[in-house]
Amino acid sequence: MTSIQKDNTPSSPSPRKVLLINGPNLNLLGTREPGIYGSTTLSDIVENVKSRAQSMGITIVPFQSNHEGAIVDFLHSHFSPRQKTAFTGVIINPAAFTHTSVAIRDALLATSLPFVEVHISNVHAREPFRAHSYFSDKAQGVIMGLGAYGYIAALEFWAQKWDVEEKEREKEGAQDGSAKS
Repeated sequence: MTSIQKDNTPSSPSPRKVLLINGPNLNLLGTREPGIYGSTTLSDIVENVKSRAQSMGITIVPFQSNHEGAIVDFLHSHFSPRQKTAFTGVIINPAAFTHTSVAIRDALLATSLPFVEVHISNVHAREPFRAHSYFSDKAQGVIMGLGAYGYIAALEFWAQKWDVEEKEREKEGAQDGSAKS
C-alpha cells in the first residue's frame, strides 16, 4: 500500500516486520508428541509463514530457543527507544515458558513490542497447570488449538491491522494536505 505524504506525493509503504519467536522444545515439532502437536516441523511452519508474509510485504525474523535469556536478548536486540517502528509485531509461542516466564513477559512489556500469543494445542484442554499464561493478559490476541495454522492466522491479523492503520494515516495525511489548501 502506498501512502501520500503531506505534499501529496506518494511515499513508499512503511516497512512491516514480524518477530516469529518459538520457545523450548518447539525445535522438536514433527517428532514430539505428534498426537498433540501434529507432524509439521518448526522449519515447515517458519517456511510457510515466510512464504505467506512475502506475499503480504512483511519481513519475518524467526527465532527459536530453549533458553529464556536468549529470547529476552532477542527481544532487546529488536528494540530501539529512539526509533518508533509502527509496523513491528511479534508472534510468540512461548511454549513451556507460557506458564513460568515473568522475564519474557517483562521483556515484551519493556520493549513495547505488541504481540500475539500462539499455541499449537488448546492448552485449556490439557493439564490444569497449562491453563495459566503470563502473556495472555498483555497480548493483542491469543490463538490456540488451530495447529500450525495458528501462526498464519496471527500473521494475517498483523497484516490486516497494519492495513487499517496505514489507511488511517493516509486519511490524516490527505486531511492535513487539504487543510493547507
